[in-house]
Amino acid sequence: MTSHRQSFPSQVFTSQSQPLYTPAERARRDASVWTLVQGILAPVQFLIFLISLVLVIRALWFEVGYDAANASIVVKTLALYAIMVTGSIWEKEVYGRYLFAPAFYWEDVFSMLVLALHTAYLVALATGWLTPTSLMYLALAAYASYVINAGQFLLKLRAARLERPAATSPHMSGELVQ
Repeated sequence: MTSHRQSFPSQVFTSQSQPLYTPAERARRDASVWTLVQGILAPVQFLIFLISLVLVIRALWFEVGYDAANASIVVKTLALYAIMVTGSIWEKEVYGRYLFAPAFYWEDVFSMLVLALHTAYLVALATGWLTPTSLMYLALAAYASYVINAGQFLLKLRAARLERPAATSPHMSGELVQ
């Protein structure tokens, strides 16, 4: 059964008036193992990001540690890919589509930029197209986009918590996506 929320409606632009989840979507979200996976991967990815950010800044300021910084960026990118793949599976289970469900449309759009910048970094690293310093600046651009995107998802998490019906189980308060 297809609901009105699974098409590409004008609701993409008016999601403020629409609840983030219908009761059925909320039930699917609460029952999905991918909700827990996302709730674990998101803070792990953020921790990797923080460590990597320190290494990137260190490499730029002191011009040492480029290998450690590059390794950390690769690990961060792999974590990003993992959270994007599992997040897409989560979105399919909850909303019936792998990406661009109206409730998360703009977060998914911006996630494409985040993925493109991280992937561009990997390509530049593998091909030697950029200098070590330029690689670090590309990583910082990727990281800036990641921070914005993480903020988008945190706002959705907050919105989900605020609209939670009183009957929802309190153990599900840790819902996180992508």
